[in-house]
Amino acid sequence: MKRFLAYVAALVLAFACAKAPVPDIPQEEKPQPQGPQLRSIAILDDPIVMEPGGSASLRFTVEDPDYKFEKVQLKGTDGNPPTLFHLDSFQADGTPGSYVAVLRSDVSDRGFAVSAKIYIQTGEDSFFGSKSFMVKGEDPPQPRPGMVHTGLPVVFVDTQGGAAITSKEQYVSAKFSICNQNAVESITDVDCSIRGRGNTTWEWPKKPYLVKLEEKASVFGFPEHKRWVLLANFMDRTMMRNMVAMKVSSMTRLAWTPRSQTVELVLNGKHVGNYLLIEQVRVDGDRVNIDKKDGYLLELDFHYDNTFQWKDHNIPFAVKHPDPDEPTELTQEKKTYIKNYIAEVSNVIYGSNFKDPVNGYAKYLDVDSFIDYWIVFEVMTNHELGNPGSVFMHKDKNGKLTAGPCWDFDWGVLTFDTTGGDRRLINRHAIWYDRLFQDPAFLQKTRDRIRELLPQLQTIPDYIDECEALLTESAKLNFKMWNPAEDASMNGGQIINGDERMTFHEAVALIKKNYNIHLQFVLDNL
Repeated sequence: MKRFLAYVAALVLAFACAKAPVPDIPQEEKPQPQGPQLRSIAILDDPIVMEPGGSASLRFTVEDPDYKFEKVQLKGTDGNPPTLFHLDSFQADGTPGSYVAVLRSDVSDRGFAVSAKIYIQTGEDSFFGSKSFMVKGEDPPQPRPGMVHTGLPVVFVDTQGGAAITSKEQYVSAKFSICNQNAVESITDVDCSIRGRGNTTWEWPKKPYLVKLEEKASVFGFPEHKRWVLLANFMDRTMMRNMVAMKVSSMTRLAWTPRSQTVELVLNGKHVGNYLLIEQVRVDGDRVNIDKKDGYLLELDFHYDNTFQWKDHNIPFAVKHPDPDEPTELTQEKKTYIKNYIAEVSNVIYGSNFKDPVNGYAKYLDVDSFIDYWIVFEVMTNHELGNPGSVFMHKDKNGKLTAGPCWDFDWGVLTFDTTGGDRRLINRHAIWYDRLFQDPAFLQKTRDRIRELLPQLQTIPDYIDECEALLTESAKLNFKMWNPAEDASMNGGQIINGDERMTFHEAVALIKKNYNIHLQFVLDNL
């Protein structure tokens, strides 16, 4: 009986336990992330390219721009730090969520290509990785034959088969390149043709050249064009007379001044000295901007060796545009028109009523351009305006005759030797100016204009100093190859600029002195 009662009690207890409600026991909640979270890393530069021994920047962003971190690692795709380069530093680039890491090469003698990842530390022992990106180490480019380091860009011209350039008429096929001093080429092996150019200067040992590219190209950021000139500046001990003249011209109202860049020239692998690469005087929207069909570009040149030329009041005129070698361009009708127009202008200038503001010379000439053109020649003491030689004028369709552009300022410039040592207005009687200065109105406008330009003209000595610093290393090499005093053999035994037997720095000091002297003389005596 006792066993039965115990059995019943056990059953009752079990049933009671099974049916009793289970109390709610609070469960411990998992901690939820608080604040910004790192969700992804985006690589903005892929591939990364660096020279062996150099460095490169890697830009990356994080998805949450407010996520803060202090440690970044660089690893290869095998999980190990790369051995050919390392993470040098990283920092925010100023835009929220954007960063720049600097990678630095650990090798100096070979190239490489390695995949890598950026890892950002998210905890004590945890890191978040980016997708892989490529890091390439490129071998430094091999220097081209004749490469020279003076701080100036280097122009390479390689003629087909190494052919010599012996003619001013016959072009030679070639390749044209420009290389900066860090060996990065901005123009590489462009097809071109090259020939000689110049009159007297072509006879001298250091030759000037005309380069015609097969396709238009921008050179040193200048407007695209096919035709470029390499001026040798053989007789110029300062190597900067043309540069200074173009600087003065650019200060004026002249419609266009040729843009230029001083360079080293390597011809068929041989360094041949300092040259001035300059835009050729051509009719073009970015050069002499006149109507190509009905506009005229004229050159006044005592050499008298142009295809179509004539003299008017003993002044030699030649047509450069339309092309005188193309009968379909410079037709007989156009020849007759421009000759008659120049005759009409000359007859008015030398006529009794030339001062008349309505029917006198002002009806035919762009007076402002003729004033500014004279000022450039005069302050540079360039007597070629009176020879005349390399003197340009142009006329647009239905427009007036306009002076310019300036060209060829390496001969007898910033020297008083060409005037017999006299301090005088060198171009007071040049071409039409002898007559124009007889008009008090023209004379006064010229006086007013040079004083208006004076603050700019007074900066030229500082510009000469800048050119001297730029050209010093180039001059050392150039004058080991060329002797400007040899120009005496082409000038009746007399040197031309008066500084050919000086050192480079002595010659620079002299032209700066002469510029200051003559500028003041013009102000006092005009």
